[in-house]
Amino acid sequence: MLGAEKGEKRIGLKTGHYKRGSRMKYYFIGEIEVTDQSWVPDYITNVTGMVERWGGRYLARTPKIEKIEGGRKPLQMVVIVEWPSKETALKFYDSEEYRPYRQNRLAGAKNEFLLVAGEDVTNTAHTSE
Repeated sequence: MLGAEKGEKRIGLKTGHYKRGSRMKYYFIGEIEVTDQSWVPDYITNVTGMVERWGGRYLARTPKIEKIEGGRKPLQMVVIVEWPSKETALKFYDSEEYRPYRQNRLAGAKNEFLLVAGEDVTNTAHTSE
């Protein structure tokens, strides 16, 4: 990575520069197409609070998707969750607490999930902190 890995904090005029000791935010970006509705109510009821307890914050959970570019057909729902760090996001994803809900989602939906670093590797954009 270009100077923004392992818990480094940006300094300066929001230019993407980081200093040691702080953490970069990470984002789960997921596309979901539900194939079996049976898991959904229990998942929403339990996982929403679980994500928040682990330090995550839902930024979007919506079927309102407009394709602007590209050839791939998007799935029916997009979920974006902000995490305080890569480590927190991965610990949540691999946790025993989340495991049964993740397994039900995987069994009852088509899923595409990414974990994305909240950085600008060119150090030119004025990113939020």
